[in-house]
Amino acid sequence: MPLFDVYPLYNVTPVSGKGIHVYDDQGTEYLDLYGGHAVISIGHAHPNYVKAVTTQVETLGFYSNAIQNPLQKQLADKLEQLSGCKDYQLFFCNSGAEANENALKVASFKTGKARVLAFRNGFHGRTSAAVAATDNPNAVAPLNAQQKVTFLELNDVEGVKRELEKGDVCAVIVEFIQGVGGLDQGTREFFEQVDVLCKANNTMFIADEVQSGYGRSGKFFTFQHYNVTPDVISIAKGMGNGFPIGGVLIHPDIEAKYGMLGTTFGGNHLACAAGLAVLNTIEDENLIDNVNEMGAYFIEKAKAMLQIKQIKGRGLMLGLEFDFEVGDLRKDLIYNYKIFTGGAANKKVLRILPPLNIETQHVDQFFEALKKALVKIEATV
Repeated sequence: MPLFDVYPLYNVTPVSGKGIHVYDDQGTEYLDLYGGHAVISIGHAHPNYVKAVTTQVETLGFYSNAIQNPLQKQLADKLEQLSGCKDYQLFFCNSGAEANENALKVASFKTGKARVLAFRNGFHGRTSAAVAATDNPNAVAPLNAQQKVTFLELNDVEGVKRELEKGDVCAVIVEFIQGVGGLDQGTREFFEQVDVLCKANNTMFIADEVQSGYGRSGKFFTFQHYNVTPDVISIAKGMGNGFPIGGVLIHPDIEAKYGMLGTTFGGNHLACAAGLAVLNTIEDENLIDNVNEMGAYFIEKAKAMLQIKQIKGRGLMLGLEFDFEVGDLRKDLIYNYKIFTGGAANKKVLRILPPLNIETQHVDQFFEALKKALVKIEATV
């Protein structure tokens, strides 16, 4: 049976990983500066992670949410401790799209309203409401387009005010650093004014931290760089270091009711074991401190390169913008220098999302390769 052909694939077949490296079926080592879309947070095959998942699958891999699962409470308590999001409630799911889908659903339940405000170049997933709030017409089927979504430009405070005052908006959903879109950010004034406007208009403020959360920006959540209090926070990707897990943090002002949300696999025993291993490792290895140190080191090296026109993002969620499209550069880095990087909707941006335990030697290796690759590109212009 052929696979449904929706992904353009590089001709690389990883079969194992260790730390910040992956190895293909020929035994070739690659430096992983993309982490499979920011999923690999504590490194490939981290011993804490391997032990936790192995022990759990040998004991009990899965049972439904109809029974007690103490691992869920352990994970929720650890998340509250490390994130500083005191008194929020946690709903488990399996992915970022599902997290955003449930976040939007909670907002609609709470407010009794249906319209959503989202932003240009935002990406929130591929399920029904989440993809409708994603600024990518190619991913929105007619079924999804039935959702009521209004798109505004980032930093358009007046537009947000105008739309919220119409009284029918249940949620404003925003990435505090846009991932797929190309690492753009709103201003401090914008985010803080949106928070105020939401609270004044019975609208839920949703922080999409699916890619930018779990320490990647230099704080546990990126919204914590600003004076805002989201009503709902969506999480996934780095939460499980490769094991499918997602979640929604829900403000205590929002009351839970039986049947309001549900999931088969969300919060299963294996997922919780993986999630606990990630949080414990982030804490034990001071990985958020490392994000700040390595992010600063990376930016320092990038600033020394005249070919880089703009450095975007924060921490270890970074974008290097050039004055040319980077597709061929990414191929050169993969095939000739054995380095994984990412692209974006902005085709001039090279996206950098390494595991949070990256070291200076890895950054140096990348910039040495980048300099050589750029010399080849300049020679062909």
